[in-house]
Amino acid sequence: MTHWHREGFRLFWKLKSCHKRPGRPTVTKEIKDLIRKMSLENPPWGAPRIHGELLKLGYQVAETSVAKYMTKPAKPPSQTWKTFLENHANCLVAMDFFTVPTVFLKVFHVLILLDHERRRIIHFNITTNPTAAWVAQQIRNAFPWDSAPRYLIHDRDPVFHGRCQEILKAMGIKEVKIAPASPWQNAYCERVIGSIRRECLDHVIVMNEEHLRRTLTSYLTYYHGTRTHLGLAKDCPESRTVQPMEIGDVIAIPHLGGLHHQYLRKAACSNAGFGLSKNTSKR
Repeated sequence: MTHWHREGFRLFWKLKSCHKRPGRPTVTKEIKDLIRKMSLENPPWGAPRIHGELLKLGYQVAETSVAKYMTKPAKPPSQTWKTFLENHANCLVAMDFFTVPTVFLKVFHVLILLDHERRRIIHFNITTNPTAAWVAQQIRNAFPWDSAPRYLIHDRDPVFHGRCQEILKAMGIKEVKIAPASPWQNAYCERVIGSIRRECLDHVIVMNEEHLRRTLTSYLTYYHGTRTHLGLAKDCPESRTVQPMEIGDVIAIPHLGGLHHQYLRKAACSNAGFGLSKNTSKR
């Protein structure tokens, strides 16, 4: 047997007897990305839970590999504040004050109670001297009979203590107090107060309490029935139906003296009881 024949024979059997790569199969980039995505989107999930989901999706991967490629949380897993609000929107109401100065330098305090589910302002009232007893009476007025929500979000203002807490407990409402100096934890309420200021009060000089009450009532009529909201998929708190083009031209209905307008098709405008006047324009 020649030298080259022996080397060829040796190489042949070396390749034939060589084992395949030992260890587990390589985890593809697709699976790695999916593991990280699942661990980020579901903080409470551990490796067994994610491994189970992958098996149901047809991916064959070891549970230890899942644990290896999971994104490690920076803090103990818990739901975000946004998740809590979305999960409890149908039983959440927020409460807060804002102040309005008059032309004569008198300051009014306006209390609003906001329903999270449809962004409706359930109740508002005005006072120059807010007290716990006054706030407690407003809560009773806002939730007659069995309409009380499960949770009420508010800040740590002293007027929300004492008599107010007694009424909440008697009505079966659980308080959710935000952290000190953390208005973003009552974000929906702060947002609606900002909208009232930007879209109404910044354009009006308030004369007295009666003037402020009329102005806010007029704005809330527009806010509930006409103004679209991003958080409601661009619907209104009192849902508006889509009006087809076939039912007439577009008519503009002024609100707040023309500061805002409502746009309706001509037939819908007649059905809603709006008469066409000189202040109503056709588009």
